[in-house]
Amino acid sequence: MNPLWPARLHHLRRDSPQPERLAKFYGELLGDRVEPLGGDAWLVAGRDRRLVVGKGIAGAVPYFALQMQDLAHLASFRQALEKTEDFRSPLFGEGAFAVADPDGRQVVFGLPRKEAHAEGLPGRLQHFVCATKQLPEMLGFYQGLGMIESDRVLDQNELTASFLRSDPEHHSFAAFRAPESRPDHHCYETNGWTDIRDWADRMGRLGIVLWWGPGRHGPGNNLFFMIEDPDGHKVEFSAELELMPKEVPSRTWPHEQRTLNLWGSAWMRS
Repeated sequence: MNPLWPARLHHLRRDSPQPERLAKFYGELLGDRVEPLGGDAWLVAGRDRRLVVGKGIAGAVPYFALQMQDLAHLASFRQALEKTEDFRSPLFGEGAFAVADPDGRQVVFGLPRKEAHAEGLPGRLQHFVCATKQLPEMLGFYQGLGMIESDRVLDQNELTASFLRSDPEHHSFAAFRAPESRPDHHCYETNGWTDIRDWADRMGRLGIVLWWGPGRHGPGNNLFFMIEDPDGHKVEFSAELELMPKEVPSRTWPHEQRTLNLWGSAWMRS
């Protein structure tokens, strides 16, 4: 197995035809600072969360970036991979590199630049999820990087979802079967149920309707709700995500609404 473990989601890029508008939406949503990066790109940064917003197709996530432990970890992991390319991120220092997954999305690995302490409600950027037309290939690719499958969902023995971890948290990446390949959502992990309440109260004050939830997922066993950003991309707020040490084997769930929401209705991608 490649020496990926442990690695944690550090930031991702969201694209939009109107990047300044989207960046300011996230700044207000999260209570975070917004600053221009140049070239139609913006940074939204707050308490353990960072989002690069660029100009592009509405809802697109061209890359997500994982933070490695140190220079030795970064170098040994790159050496274990066959094909990599240098990558320049405004949030990572020298030595960052990327690989492209079967859907063409870049997965970036690096070490963060020094960051200023930030305040605000707790909500660490924790995972990214995509929908894909080629789920088995995506699963094989991410397992090849060294991610470990935590849970899978089957519909009459056909794979419909897979949740993978790169550290003890249940998933840092997941993929769902769908008629088209696209980003699905990204998630902010809070410290507990009362934080979910506080974030939902914030949504109420901002006039942002909860799109799905509150509920509890089967895989991951976490509490959650979701909203939509102006481009229709889903944003999740989560609490109490399950911890799974490296040696814990994966589990299988049936393709049904209760798997995705133990409390009620679910967003079924296919």
